Amino acid sequence: MRNNQLFGLRAETSIHAGTGESDGNIDLPIMREQHSGWPVVFGSAVKGALRAAAEQALQHDTETLLTLFGPDTQNASDHAGALMISDARLLALPVRSLTSQYRLVTCPELIKRLARDAERLGFSTLELGALHEPDDENILTAQDEKHDYLFLEEYAYQRQTADLGLLISVLAELSGLDERDITAKLAVVSNDSFAHLCQSAIPVQAHIAIDNDTKTVARGALWHEESLPPDTLLYIGINAAKSRRESSPMTAQDVMTALTDQVFGQFPYLQLGGNETTGMGWCKINAFSKG
Repeated sequence: MRNNQLFGLRAETSIHAGTGESDGNIDLPIMREQHSGWPVVFGSAVKGALRAAAEQALQHDTETLLTLFGPDTQNASDHAGALMISDARLLALPVRSLTSQYRLVTCPELIKRLARDAERLGFSTLELGALHEPDDENILTAQDEKHDYLFLEEYAYQRQTADLGLLISVLAELSGLDERDITAKLAVVSNDSFAHLCQSAIPVQAHIAIDNDTKTVARGALWHEESLPPDTLLYIGINAAKSRRESSPMTAQDVMTALTDQVFGQFPYLQLGGNETTGMGWCKINAFSKG
C-alpha cells in the first residue's frame, strides 16, 4: 500500500461547491481556479467531506479518526492529522453535443497537469501518451465517426482521430467507467477552447422559494446557482504521514490503509459541496493503482 495515493472522483449527481458570494451574474457560482478559470473543489472542502465520510465509517473507532484528521476545532492545537489532501482538480467535463448524447471533454494542459501530479505522488510510470494540441477549430476523438464535424454546445469542430488509448486506460481506472464508454465519449479540444467551455457549458439553474401561506413565489426569492454536471471527472492527491497523535502508533502506511479500507472499503462514495439534502454532490471514489 502506498503512502501517497491518487483518487479519481466521478460525479454521480450534480456538485455545487460554491464560493459563498455572488460574481455579479450568478448568485451562487462554483469554485474556480483564479488563474485558469477551471472549476475546482478546494482542499479544505475536500478534507471536510472526507472527514464527514470517516466519521460515519469510523464511528466506533475514534482513535483512528483523530489520527487521520486531527481533533475538532476546539482542540486543534493538540496535534495535526496525518493526511494531507489536495484540491479536487478537474480532469474532464461533460458537455452537451448535438451529434451525440454528450462528450467528456478535456484538453492537453489538464492531461499534462495530471501527469505532473501523478509523478509528485510517486506514480512515475504513469503513461498518458504523446498528445498534440488541436487548434481551436479541431477536436480529437479516439475512434472514427460518421460525422466529420462534432458539435459541442453551439460550436462546430472539425473532427480528427487520434491515438488516445493510454489516456483512456488511465481515465477508466480513475473514473471506474468502462473503457468502451470513454472511447465513445472522449473528446480533446485546445486549451483555449476548453477554457471557453468551462465558462459557457457549466449548468446554471434558476431556483425559487414558495411562500407557504400564499403558495406563490416568495418576494425576492429567485436565485441562480451554478453546479458541475453529473459525470464530471475530478481527481485528488492524498499524502499520508505517520501518526502525530502520541497515543497512536500508526505508520504512514497504516494511515493510508485505514482511509482506503476502513473509510471507503464498504461504501466508496464521497459527498462534496452543498445541497446534500437534495441529493447533490455524490461522487464515486476510485483509488488509482497503475504505476
